[in-house]
Amino acid sequence: MITSVLVANRGEIACRIFRTCRELGIRTVAVHSDADENALHARVADTAVRLPGAAPAETYLRADLVVKAAVSAGADAVHPGYGFLSENADFARAVIDAGLVWIGPPPEAIEAMASKTRAKELMGIAPLGEVTDSDLPVLVKAAAGGGGRGMLIVRRLEELGAALEGARAEAASAFGDGEVFVEPYVEGGRHVEVQVLADAHGTVWALGTRDCSLQRRHQKVIEEAPAPGLSEGLVEELCALAVRAAHAVSYVGAGTVEFLVAPGGRAHFLEMNTRLQVEHPVTEAVFGIDLVAEQIRVAEGHALEERPPRARGHAVEARLYAEDPAAEWAPQTGTLHRLTVPGVRLDTGYEGGDEIGVHYDPMLAKAIAHAPTRAEALRKLAGALERATVHGPATNRDLLVRSLRHAEFTAGRMDTGFYDRHLAALTTPTPDPLAPLAAALSEAPGRSRFGGFRNLPSQPQTRRYAMAGEEHEVHYRHTRAGGLEADGVRVVHAGADLVVLEVDGVQRKFEVARYGGDEVYVNATALKALPRFPDPAAQHAPGSLLAPMPGTVVKVADGLAVGAAVKAGEPLLWLEAMKMQHRITAPATGTLTALHAVLGKQVEVNALLAVVEVSQEDQ
Repeated sequence: MITSVLVANRGEIACRIFRTCRELGIRTVAVHSDADENALHARVADTAVRLPGAAPAETYLRADLVVKAAVSAGADAVHPGYGFLSENADFARAVIDAGLVWIGPPPEAIEAMASKTRAKELMGIAPLGEVTDSDLPVLVKAAAGGGGRGMLIVRRLEELGAALEGARAEAASAFGDGEVFVEPYVEGGRHVEVQVLADAHGTVWALGTRDCSLQRRHQKVIEEAPAPGLSEGLVEELCALAVRAAHAVSYVGAGTVEFLVAPGGRAHFLEMNTRLQVEHPVTEAVFGIDLVAEQIRVAEGHALEERPPRARGHAVEARLYAEDPAAEWAPQTGTLHRLTVPGVRLDTGYEGGDEIGVHYDPMLAKAIAHAPTRAEALRKLAGALERATVHGPATNRDLLVRSLRHAEFTAGRMDTGFYDRHLAALTTPTPDPLAPLAAALSEAPGRSRFGGFRNLPSQPQTRRYAMAGEEHEVHYRHTRAGGLEADGVRVVHAGADLVVLEVDGVQRKFEVARYGGDEVYVNATALKALPRFPDPAAQHAPGSLLAPMPGTVVKVADGLAVGAAVKAGEPLLWLEAMKMQHRITAPATGTLTALHAVLGKQVEVNALLAVVEVSQEDQ
C-alpha cells in the first residue's frame, strides 16, 4: 500500500493530485523552485522540498534532484503529473531504481511512445520525407513533449527553414530535446482523443472520446466529453485504435491516444500521451471515476473491472489563462487578488493574493461543468464563468464565455481553426458603460462631509478611469438631501462595495472592489483610476516599442542595429515568457533610432525595447 506520494510537478495538477491523496489517507510531498516557494501546491502539501533555482531546467526538469527529494522526504511513490518529466523514461527508471513506486506506465512504454516519430512508426505510419510545394501546408512539431510548444504551421516553402529552427529552439527549452519532424497539416480538422486506463493484468479500458478542437497556438482551451457529432462507427474505430496502441506497448496506467479527424471523417493518428492529460476531469465527470485514484490503485497492483463504468451525461472544461487573447495571447503577470467560479468544479494552483510569475505556464485554473446534455453543460459553464470573480492580471475569461455561446461551437461544428476565424469578434471589448459611474459613486457615498442637508446642490464632481484601453470621464453631484445623483440614472444605493443604479425603471447591482488605490473592479469590468493630471514622465515618444509582457530577450533579428530600416510588423526580437517565445514586431515603418533590448536580459512589462522613427510617407 502506498502511504506517501511525492508529486514531481507544480501548480494546478500538483494540487489536484494532493486532493485525491488526502481523500485516500496518503501523505503528500511537494517539490518547489525558489520562484514557487510560496505557491499553493507547496503550501497545501504535508511536506515540501526546495529545488534551488527558478528555471525549469534547473528545478522541475532535474530528475536527480526530484528523486533525491522523494527519498529524503520519506515518500514511497512518485506521481509525475503532466508536463516536465512526466513522459521521461529515464526519470521513471530512476524512480524505480531508488526503490520507489512509479505511478505511471512502464519506462519501456514511455520510451516507445515518447517520440512522436517512433510512435507513428509503431502504428505503421510513415513519416513525411522531403517537403515540396505539393505537401503544403505542413506542421513542424516537436518529437518530445506537447502543450503546443515547438509546433509551427508552414504554408510557404521558404518559411520552412526558419520554422524548423524556431521549433527546435522552443522544444529544446521546454523539453530538453530539440528533435522535430514534419507532418501534413489537416485544414479544418477536429482534435479528438481517447482516454485509456490499463492495469498490469492485461485489461485496457477505453473511456470514451474527448473533443479538444478549440486551441490557441496548438494548445487546448476548451475540452469536452464525449466528442459531439461523431458517428458510432468512428467512435468504435477510435476506441479500438487506442486500445491497440496500449496493448502494443504493454501499457499500464492512464494515457491518452490523440487523433486529428478530417472534415470527411477520416482519423489521423497523432500521438499517445503516456501520462494524465490536463483535460482528464471531463472524462472523470462523465464516467463518475477519479482517474488519479485509479492510477494509484493500478500502481499498487490492483486489477480493473472487466468493463469500465457507464458514461452518463456531458462534461465541458475551460482553461482560464492569465493572458490577453486580443494581444496575440500575450501572457500576463502580477497579483491575483481574487478567484472564485461558482457552481462548478474548479481545479487551480492559485488563491487570492498569489503572484503570477514569468517562469511557468500562465494557466490559472480549469473550470469543469457536468450536466445531462451538452447544451445544459455549455450553459452551466458559461454562466459560471460569467459570474466568476477574477481580479488581477488580464485573463481569457470573456473569450471563454463567448466561445461557449458561439453558434458554431454550440452546434458542434468547430474545428482547430475556430480561433483563426473568430478571434477578432470574440475579443471585441464590450465593457459595461455604467461601470465607471458605479466606481465613482462608490468612492463618494452619499454621506457628505458637510452633513446630510445642503442649502444648494454641490458642484459636479469628476472622476476619470481607463477602461478597455479608453479614457472615461464621469460626473456626479451631491444633492441637497445629502444623496448622490447623476444624469440619466437614479442612484438607489451608493456604498463602498455595492452600488445600485436604476435606468428606465430597471435596477442593476454593481459590486465594487479596489486594490492598491487605482485598480478597480466593477462586477466583471476592470478599470484603472486615473489622476486628474497625467504624469508627463509616463509618456513615450512616437514609435516606441514597449515590452508587452515581462520576459527574457532570447533572440534579436539578424543585422538589427541602430540606423537599420524596418517595416511595420517586421519581427525585431523575441521574448521568452511562461515557456513560450513571443515575436516582438516593429510598431511602424521607418528607421531604428534606439535599441535597448539586450540578448539574455530580463525585461519588465512596458520596458522600452527600441524606438523607430517613422518615415515621412507613413506620417
